[in-house]
Amino acid sequence: MYKGLKRAACALLIVVALYSLLGFLIIPGIALRVANQQLAQYATVPARLERIQLNPFSLELTLWGLHIGDDKTEHLGFERLYANLQLDSLWSNALHLADVELDKSKTEVLFAKDGTLNLAQLFKLPPSEPKPEEPAGDPFPLRIDRIELSEGGLHFEDQRPSEPIEFVYDSLNLELHNLSTLPDDNAEMSLVATGPYGGRVDWQGQISLVPFTSSGQLKITDGKMKAFWPYVRDAVPLVLQEGVMSLSTDYRLSLTEGTQLNLDKIWIKVAPFAIKAPDNRPLVNLEVLEVSDSSLDLVKQEVLIGKIHSQNLETWAARESDGQLDWQKLFASEAKLAPKAEEKPAPDQAESTDEPGKPWVVKLRETQLRGYKVHLADRVPKDPVQLELGPLNLDLKDFDSRGETPFNLSLDTGLGKQGKVQAVGQVQLKPTTAKLQVQTRDVDLRVAQAYLSPFVRLELRSGMLDSDLNVDLKSTEPLALGITGRALVNQLHTLDTIKERDFVRWQQLLVDGLNYQHGDSLNIDKVSLNQPYARFIINEDLTTNASDLVIKQPAEAGVQATAPAKPEPAGKPLGIRIGGIDIKDGSANFADFSLTPNFATAIQQLNGEIGTLDNRNPKPAKVTVNGKVDRYAPVTIKGSLNPFDPLDSLDIATSFKRVELTTLTPYSGKFAGYRIRKGRLNLDLHYQIEKGQLKAENHLVLEQLQLGEQVSSPDAVDLPVRLAVALLKDTEGKIDISLPVAGNLNDPQFSVAPIVWQTLRNLVLRAVQAPFNFVAGLVGGSSEDLGQVPFPAGSSELDAEAQKSLDTLADALKKRPTLRLEVEGASAKTADGPLLAEQRLNREFQSTYYKIAQRRGDKVPAEASQIEVPDDEKAPMLEGIYRTRLKQQPPAEWKDLDSDQRAAKLREAVLVSWAQSDLLLRQLGQARAASIKDYLVDRGGLADDRIFLLDVSLVEPNQAGEVISPLHLDSE
Repeated sequence: MYKGLKRAACALLIVVALYSLLGFLIIPGIALRVANQQLAQYATVPARLERIQLNPFSLELTLWGLHIGDDKTEHLGFERLYANLQLDSLWSNALHLADVELDKSKTEVLFAKDGTLNLAQLFKLPPSEPKPEEPAGDPFPLRIDRIELSEGGLHFEDQRPSEPIEFVYDSLNLELHNLSTLPDDNAEMSLVATGPYGGRVDWQGQISLVPFTSSGQLKITDGKMKAFWPYVRDAVPLVLQEGVMSLSTDYRLSLTEGTQLNLDKIWIKVAPFAIKAPDNRPLVNLEVLEVSDSSLDLVKQEVLIGKIHSQNLETWAARESDGQLDWQKLFASEAKLAPKAEEKPAPDQAESTDEPGKPWVVKLRETQLRGYKVHLADRVPKDPVQLELGPLNLDLKDFDSRGETPFNLSLDTGLGKQGKVQAVGQVQLKPTTAKLQVQTRDVDLRVAQAYLSPFVRLELRSGMLDSDLNVDLKSTEPLALGITGRALVNQLHTLDTIKERDFVRWQQLLVDGLNYQHGDSLNIDKVSLNQPYARFIINEDLTTNASDLVIKQPAEAGVQATAPAKPEPAGKPLGIRIGGIDIKDGSANFADFSLTPNFATAIQQLNGEIGTLDNRNPKPAKVTVNGKVDRYAPVTIKGSLNPFDPLDSLDIATSFKRVELTTLTPYSGKFAGYRIRKGRLNLDLHYQIEKGQLKAENHLVLEQLQLGEQVSSPDAVDLPVRLAVALLKDTEGKIDISLPVAGNLNDPQFSVAPIVWQTLRNLVLRAVQAPFNFVAGLVGGSSEDLGQVPFPAGSSELDAEAQKSLDTLADALKKRPTLRLEVEGASAKTADGPLLAEQRLNREFQSTYYKIAQRRGDKVPAEASQIEVPDDEKAPMLEGIYRTRLKQQPPAEWKDLDSDQRAAKLREAVLVSWAQSDLLLRQLGQARAASIKDYLVDRGGLADDRIFLLDVSLVEPNQAGEVISPLHLDSE
């Protein structure tokens, strides 16, 4: 018995020793040799395993030093791989490993230009015999209590893109607990990856292999977008300058029934971010973009974005000269490559058609964009347009990509240098509807200049738009659009670029109570015009300045040459209603250059109102307008009219008072053959139209009409005009004519102007044929002393004797109210010329010396006329005055004269030049006439309308050397 136990013990010791020898030494050595032989046989690059260690008692296996690759590039390898097999694998029907540890692994993932992967080229395996396909069975039963990857390394490089991609993670740490291929077993997982160039990856969660499911949290911190941007660059031509992205999310992934992926609590931050075009043009510069509180459901194809916050984005966009957007061109250049990439479909796919898949749904709860700047350019016009938007702030709420529900929009942006635009309201995509409150302030209308220039020769000097509008878009097909509110255009100023003169301008145009319904009606409660101005000119060829402004388009000729298209049926006319028009302090200029001499007049202080205008309710609108012609002559327009149907109802009374007839000289010269020397016009017109029947009263009163010299005109009437004027004047010097006109305006043979002209012609003919019936009598009275006002030579001041004479004259005119006084300014070249020249030279000395004193920093009086010029300073100044005023150099022979003689010669030449100046003589004559009128009005108490200023004349002085300005009394 004892010997048996001893033999058994010895046998057991031998077995254990052999087992130990086999497990510790023999098997690891054989396995290492076989492994290296297999690596050498099948590996395409140097490969070796340094050592295998096995503990047959604890069933622990350790592999040391795997190296696959040469000295330059190690494709795969690790320092240590450890596994611990558990004995319960024998009865648990599953391979059970307690621990799997991998230390300092190295992995090189390299894609070559041709798309080959280095890992796929490391081994050349023998071809396997084809086996019949078998239905997929259950996975190999495996259970690992713990897997740990410590300080692993990953190097990824892709040569396929146009710019190679490379990134490195030199610290990969992974830990898995309870990994199993058994059904419904879950493993706890955590991964931390960091690299020398940033982009830390943190991954924590659970994973189940059968069925494959996973859930957890994924986080990427400060990932450099340059790592993957070449993939983007090959798809779109955008060059990344800088970009850093961070993200985190909770996820749930399941492959049980298809691919089910849910992302929750998504947070993405991009800061900063900048891209440019291939030609180095900046495209986008972004300070920060943050997306939070978001989720994604792959099965439902739904993305819910809780909040987007972005700040300080700057972008550029331009419409090129060919009409395309620069961004559009960028993407179009890449799209041209797409047909080359397309391949013919395989035979089995040639006839198959893919049905459109379910569209993704994107829901956006809240978006905040702050401090955006958009630089817009339009290079289509001849003069490129630059427009700046910003700072732009945009808020969107409750956006749904399906577009079936409205979302809230709030926009606030600057426009140009000082303009502002705000829009607040709701928008819906399907159907397209919108309700917005739009407000603009100080929008510079000059931005439209480049678009106006090809069509009109008009320069938009200034103009600011303000508006408060409510926009209601109900549909786009057909367009149903309503706009209500008010609009204001301030400081509009347009310039006729042909004549470089103002064309139309106003201080303010207010459109209040605007209500526009597209295709139906336009209602305006009130239009207010403040300080409007317009210029209208008739050219020599009878065209107008307005027609000159229009630039004929080349397409117009082609349009006329083509056959007329079939006209579309007329739709419902637009209903137009304007509650009232107010005009305040308006003015206008009118000129007729077809006449010789040219005619020009001005209307100022135009104020008035026009009542309600309504083309659907055509009631006459009341009109009340007052103004003045050439500052003094009042104009009144009162009555009612229907501009949409003037032949139905019109009642307008127009009155012109005290219009200076001298402004009508061009017309009198053309049609009467005489200029008008003086006179005033009072005109009252009353036109009434009822159902096309005209009844008109034309009441014409000419006051103190005097004809001037005769003018040769082929259009002049063949009548004794001077005699007719003399006969038609009454005792008050008036010509009073009434010309009634009546007729049917619907009769094409009826015309008002020829009837009025024929009636006036007949009246003149009767006056000439029966003169004693029109003689009224002339009243006159004159005095030799009172009819002449003496002035000292070279002066326009009234002396005591002259003032006394004018006082007497004023008293006489007060007693004779029918008399009119004519003041004829006069000047004498022999008496006034030398003194005017002396005065002009003294003023020139003072002006020149004043400027010199200022430049020297001397203390000077307020006006140059108050400064005293030293005599020794005058001689040097004469040199400059001579050259400037006579526009020539002094004669060469004067160089030999001494300074006093030369100064005397210069002074004499300047005085002789100015003594012969017609302009100085004329100005003196006008000043003398004005002095007389001012004295009689201010001191004599006469009304200014009783005194007329005649044209100045040149006379000879009297024996006393005085210059006489003659006065004329006339009763005409």
